[in-house]
Amino acid sequence: MRISLRATCALVAVLAIASPAEAQQGRAGFAVLRFEDGGSYGQDKADFRALELGIPELLGTRLSRHPDVRVVERGPLAQAMRAHSLRPSQRVDAATASRIAKGAGARYAVTGSFADFYGKFRINARVVDAETGQILKVVSNDDPALQDRAQLSAIIESVSEKIVAAVGLPPYPAAGGHATVPADAITMYSRGLLLESQTDRSHAAEEYQRALTASPGFDAAREGLQRVR
Repeated sequence: MRISLRATCALVAVLAIASPAEAQQGRAGFAVLRFEDGGSYGQDKADFRALELGIPELLGTRLSRHPDVRVVERGPLAQAMRAHSLRPSQRVDAATASRIAKGAGARYAVTGSFADFYGKFRINARVVDAETGQILKVVSNDDPALQDRAQLSAIIESVSEKIVAAVGLPPYPAAGGHATVPADAITMYSRGLLLESQTDRSHAAEEYQRALTASPGFDAAREGLQRVR
């Protein structure tokens, strides 16, 4: 089962500068591209394929909570991907990521991979300067205490904080915190994204509902359910 190019374009998270005025205020634009399964074991392969959509979507959601980053429409990124004829199974290298990000109006691109080895989970994110095409930094959940698959929500949060630091933005402001989403709910949500990308709206709704049942405060799953109903 392959993710279609339309699915990758439609469900990828896009973070970009919204206007020149915002750019002058120090807002940074990000295009969060595909994360590939770098070789995972211990779960159904369809779940790992679904996480190729779910991880960048949730990483983009987390990045958007930073006051100096703004989420904009997904259309420009999808258009940029089509313009570069990006194949669904094609690895996104730094040069391609740079061109796509620039085409979408973003200052930076984020892409990478993940691996789940029977519960030991690792995300590697490459932060690419869209102007130069250079990889600014590769960030990961390299702390041995933060590599359990059950900590997937915290892993995504940690990686997002390192991405923010890599481009010179200040840390996330202190806040009241947000609910941790269980790893199983993230998998259900990711399956919903995959099914939605295949236009299987009824089964996508079932997965989004399962994710919401497991984690009632999971806003992304609620939004997904609203899209497919």
